[in-house]
Formats: sequence, C-alpha cells, structure tokens
Amino acid sequence: MNPILALIIANVIWGAASPIFKYALQNIPPFTLAFIRFFFAGLIFILFALKSWQPMSKRQFWELLLVGFFGISVNISFFFLGLGKTTSINAPVIASSAPIFIFLFSVIFLREKPNPKILSGMLISLIGVLLIIFSPIIFDGKTFEIGQLEGNLMLIVATLGSVFQIIFGKKVLKEINSRQVSAITFLFGSLTFFPFMANELRHWSLSSLNHQGWLGIIFGVFFSSALAYYLFYYGISKIMAQEVGLFAYIDPLVAIFIAIPLLGEYPNGYFIIASLLVFGGILIAENRLQWHPFHKIKNQISNVKNFNTIDI
Repeated sequence: MNPILALIIANVIWGAASPIFKYALQNIPPFTLAFIRFFFAGLIFILFALKSWQPMSKRQFWELLLVGFFGISVNISFFFLGLGKTTSINAPVIASSAPIFIFLFSVIFLREKPNPKILSGMLISLIGVLLIIFSPIIFDGKTFEIGQLEGNLMLIVATLGSVFQIIFGKKVLKEINSRQVSAITFLFGSLTFFPFMANELRHWSLSSLNHQGWLGIIFGVFFSSALAYYLFYYGISKIMAQEVGLFAYIDPLVAIFIAIPLLGEYPNGYFIIASLLVFGGILIAENRLQWHPFHKIKNQISNVKNFNTIDI
C-alpha cells in the first residue's frame, strides 16, 4: 500500500476517534476502555505477526517498550482523561501542535539557532494552541469551569506522548515489521492500564455496557487501534518521520463532522480563529520542517543528564 494513503486513512479514523470516544466514555470508564481496546487489538496483531516474527536485540526490545509507553500508555491515558473534561473538537487541534514541540526540541536538544521563518510560524501556532487551551479563562471569564482547562492541558500531555513515540520509534520501525511492533506495543500498553482498570471495576461493571460503550469498544479495537495503528506504523516506516505530523491536518475536519451530529458540539468563533493560527503558523514553517534532521533528536535527548524517562 502507498504509505501516504495509509497515513491519510489512519488520520481520518483518528479524526473520528475523539467524538466517538467522548460519546463512549459517557458509559464506560476511561482505563477500562483503554485496556479492552489495546489488549484485544494486540491479540489480533499477534495472530497476524506470528508467521513473520523477527528475533529482536535488547536495544530493539527496549525501543519498542518506549514506543508503547509514550504512544499508548501516556498518549491514550491523557487523551481519554482529557476528553472527559473538554470538548472533543479541541483534541485534534491540540494534537496538531506536535510540530511546535518538534521545533522546541530541535532548539533545546540540537542547539539549533532558530530560523526566523520557522520561529515566526511556530509563534503563530503557539498563540493558537494557547487560545484553545486557555479559552475557558479568556472567553468565559468568571463562569469558566476549571475542568475544561484541565482537560485541554491533559491533551497537551497526550500530544507530547505521540511526539516521543515518533522520536523513539523511527529507527526500530525500519527494522521490525509493523504487525510485530503493534502486537508488542499494544499488549505492553494495555498492561499499564490494568491497575487503573481494576480500580474502576470496583465501582463499575461490564453489565452496565450500553450502545455507547459498545461503540467505543468496537471502534477502538478494530478501527482506531488495529487498523489505524497498523497503517500509521506502516506509513511512518516508509517516509521521513518529520513529515508524519503534516497528515494531522485531516483530523480536526473529520472530528467536527462527527461531533456535530453525535455530541452537538459546534465550532465557535474563537475555535475557528485559534485553528487557523495553529495550521497557518505550521504552514508558514512547513518548508523548514520538511528537511529538519529529526533523527538526531533521539541521540541528543539521550545525552541530556536529567532526562530519566528514556532509561525505563
């Protein structure tokens, strides 16, 4: 399959994910949904991966665990928790801010001198992201709910998880087939959700599932996990890592089309302005991002003294 088409399909699915999962989370607790989603999707990938299972070095094994930790454990935990507190259409716009963090990492860890063009573009995007995050305070004033602000901040943490997933996964994804990568990262990620799910099951039972919860499970296992992650891992293994974030432009449009009839969420004026700032700023800097030496970030990060999350 064409890797570009694979990434487009994956992002269409993930664009629909935020409103669908927010709808499902009205019935099923977040970590229970996360465990079911990735555990059963992981079993599906094991069935397909066994015939072509490759022996792995210790370095490859630990890199895959890092991919699972950042891309599944961190990203999904804060994504689901954030969805429970803020509007679903905020999620894909905030997630699209990944290039901002890539730029910041290039300056901090690569010691690159900021290019005026990319700096101006990233500042514009950053303003847009901040408008989304702090819109409850800026536009709602004294009537804002602290929960929505917390939800937006959680979505930022989820975005950081996806950024580190790409950083640590680029090399190993070229060496290990995508089905095996998905099986290992999904099962590892699901195990990190298990203790939190066990606590949720003290107050909630699977017998309480209704059509909302089942929609989240079916969509999560077969589409948003099994199909989309396979296409994503396949796509990122074939193209340059810094180009992957460009496909995230698709997500907000899909999310809006799904959120309007499903949740009754409509984009307001500040949301449209903030989105234009985010994507406009990234487009201004796009030429710079296309040739940025992304693969060097991993080596530079590993040399940073206090960056202990790498040595899991």
